[in-house]
Amino acid sequence: MKTLLKNITTSTAGFDTLPVRLSAGVIFTAHGAQKLFGWFGGHGLEGTAGWMASIGLEPGLLMALLAGGAEFFGGLALIAGLLVRPAAAVLALTMLVAIGSVHLENGLFMANNGYEFGLALLAMSVSLVLRGAGSLGVDRVISARLGREVARTLPANAVTETAHVVTVARA
Repeated sequence: MKTLLKNITTSTAGFDTLPVRLSAGVIFTAHGAQKLFGWFGGHGLEGTAGWMASIGLEPGLLMALLAGGAEFFGGLALIAGLLVRPAAAVLALTMLVAIGSVHLENGLFMANNGYEFGLALLAMSVSLVLRGAGSLGVDRVISARLGREVARTLPANAVTETAHVVTVARA
């Protein structure tokens, strides 16, 4: 289990993901809050559920909970840099559903309720699945701590051989 968590929280070092994480996180959190709580001019869970049912996403309440929950909690996870890869994967799937079920038939541009905004959020989410949280995030701390714990459980020669392989690979 520790190895799985370490793999999920491992990130590519760098600060390039920070603006992507923060901007996507704020957007997703706000959109999720609209769906779940009716904040920021949203219609809340009941209104969102009714709308989702009206476009064929049934059962509407479950779909509203899934979409709103993914966006709200996934967005918070992106902001914190916590479990970024799985959160971004769920958000990417959410955007695929939104694009396919609502926006695709309207063409690219937002002026016609098209998919350009959903596509931008999908691209941001996929980039975070690939890169992880980066250097500034909770994932980096978790991964480092788990790395030390996993290394302590391995035989000494396995750690030495792994370090040798990494050194040779970098050369």
